[in-house]
Amino acid sequence: MMYHLFVPLAETVPGANVFRYLTFRSAWCLITALALSAALYPAMIAWMKERKRAQIIRDDGPESHRLTKVGTPTMGGLVIIAGVSVATLLWARLDLPGVWVALVVLVGYGVIGFIDDWKKVMEQSSAGLSGRWKIVLQLAIGGAAVGGGLWSGALEPVVPLPFLKEVALDFRTLAPGIDLTVLYVGFALFLLVGASNAVNLTDGLDGLAIGPVMTSAATYGLLAYVSGNARFAEYLQIPFVEGAGELLVVTVALVGAGLGFLWYNAYPASIFMGDTGSLALGGVIAVLALLTHHELLLAVVGAVFVMEALSVIIQVGWYKRTGKRVFLMAPIHHHFEKAGWSEPKIIVRFWILSIVSALIALSTLKLR
Repeated sequence: MMYHLFVPLAETVPGANVFRYLTFRSAWCLITALALSAALYPAMIAWMKERKRAQIIRDDGPESHRLTKVGTPTMGGLVIIAGVSVATLLWARLDLPGVWVALVVLVGYGVIGFIDDWKKVMEQSSAGLSGRWKIVLQLAIGGAAVGGGLWSGALEPVVPLPFLKEVALDFRTLAPGIDLTVLYVGFALFLLVGASNAVNLTDGLDGLAIGPVMTSAATYGLLAYVSGNARFAEYLQIPFVEGAGELLVVTVALVGAGLGFLWYNAYPASIFMGDTGSLALGGVIAVLALLTHHELLLAVVGAVFVMEALSVIIQVGWYKRTGKRVFLMAPIHHHFEKAGWSEPKIIVRFWILSIVSALIALSTLKLR
């Protein structure tokens, strides 16, 4: 909004030209998202406590959680979504479809999570929305976002391969005479649903999920910036994606809102993000990977989320096959809890893993 208000006045209003600069708008976008979070969370926490809208602790979770986390307000993801959305609408260029695709996924997946959290709170049950309905709604919203992205040109059915120069899978020409864009849509939906649920699985300890989310957002912000700059893209020999640089505004909004949330979610947490936040944040990280054409790099950038999801898949699969468990408890952060690690130690070590995986991912920019 600021861009569209002030840039046309650049020749007549002193200082208005500064709104052209992506770095200036990104800095103020981060500040806006952080300020909104800082302003809204105290009131939300008080309101939730007054109405006893607290997190429902699973019966099959660690015993300690039933003692230390009962009564903690949930649905803190609402403020994250509000902060990111408002900050992005204020500071981003709204004539670029990629920005809208990201916001659709963020808000849409947030609505799914909110329905799930609200059912849990109102029914005083950890069941919430059924897994089948979650997947159906995620596919529907993801399909609308991917379809809109392809129609608007924000997405292309092309997936570059990391570590290789000018090598990409173009789904339009994989088979002679056959357009296989539908396979790209399936791939994009797998990425969206998989990342969304992986972040949801990671969100089991105070501050555990938001740290890697901010690291991933910052990483994709840098990738968006260099991908949207023709000179940087040519120098690094990565695909140039016109308009991708504007996604930096979205990513810094995620970092700003995440920092505001972490202030209240740091151990011991005063509020949880709930599925409202985790499903939305996982989805928007995946859509950033799609919009910047660094889809496959998501497995490296989000290595912590991949590890958490794989631990559940391995645990369930092995138990069904043999009746035995590989881990003391899944997701894997609960395994370390059962092994005697303190909660802060697990959180900080997972943050470190996230930072290292982000640095490895960024190093691929020169390994081409």
